[in-house]
Amino acid sequence: MINLIQNIRAKIETGARISDDEALDLFACDDLLAVGELAALANHQLNGDKVYFNVNRHINYTNICVNRCTFCAFSRENEEDEGGYTLALNEILERAAEAQDAGATEIHMVGGLHPDLPFDFYLEIMAAIKADSPGLHIKAFTAVEIDYFATLTEQSPQQVIEELKAAGLDSMPGGGAEIFAPEVRQKICPEKISGERWLEVTEQVHRAGLKTNATMLFGHVESYADRVDHLSKLRQLQDRTGGFQAFIPLAFQPDNTRVPGGKGVGGVDALKTLAISRLYLDNFRHIKAYWVMLGMKVSQVALAFGVNDIDGTVVEEQIGHDAGADSPQQLSKEQLVGLIHKADKQPVERDTLYNEIKTY
Repeated sequence: MINLIQNIRAKIETGARISDDEALDLFACDDLLAVGELAALANHQLNGDKVYFNVNRHINYTNICVNRCTFCAFSRENEEDEGGYTLALNEILERAAEAQDAGATEIHMVGGLHPDLPFDFYLEIMAAIKADSPGLHIKAFTAVEIDYFATLTEQSPQQVIEELKAAGLDSMPGGGAEIFAPEVRQKICPEKISGERWLEVTEQVHRAGLKTNATMLFGHVESYADRVDHLSKLRQLQDRTGGFQAFIPLAFQPDNTRVPGGKGVGGVDALKTLAISRLYLDNFRHIKAYWVMLGMKVSQVALAFGVNDIDGTVVEEQIGHDAGADSPQQLSKEQLVGLIHKADKQPVERDTLYNEIKTY
């Protein structure tokens, strides 16, 4: 293992790319601190001591979904199911206005694949938020939702993306990627679009000029090889488009889900996965610790393991909490700044596109 660490350190220092086999060897490495130190070095070369956060608000506009993914505790089949809901337009606008009044720069909006809502409803949401709260950047819809809208309207994803852009869509999150490996996907989300389709649609989003994030759901039934395969496909797409901003490993929350043998994520696995992501994804500027799913302590420690973004204030997140996340529903700007300072890093408030608003 000493040779592995030395070889990868040399690659970081010379700007060489680590291989899939080396990434797998890092997952097998028992020296967590050595892996973390390598990731911290790689991150420092890209970002110095800066750790980014933003003031944002999540709006999960419906949990009604035609898919029944076994890992998902959020979705409901219809509104008669216990906890089933769809927000009316005025409720969405109320939340957006509250966010703008509270100093938010971003709305993060995703939801289930509702069988009865027309595509015009989503266009109306975009346009109404832009008219009502023009200071907000709208980061909305996953590649899965874009593909669903294309099916609904019998249009291509490109046409759907252009209509949403014209209505006010500014960028997209990176959800729905889960794990690309087909056999794992068959176990955790058999009705969802394939990993290949997710990559195809995301490439079209990038070609249309919109930035996105990328995610990976880990800690369920996937292998380390599946994780490396996932990272490899993201790195290849980023080589082609440059459209990804941040990579966000999402720690699987097993409560209230139906994944046979789904184990959840321990702190060591989370930190190692974040660190290896930083080392492998040399063409991604930002690696994000999503505190909602990782928890506050692990997210803070992750700042020494190659992470340079800790997400935002969030407010009223539903998806992770329905699956058992025991983190708070929201954090204040002051809490985020304090968390970053205590990790001996430099807090930087950003907007969605990583323009720096204020350094603390």
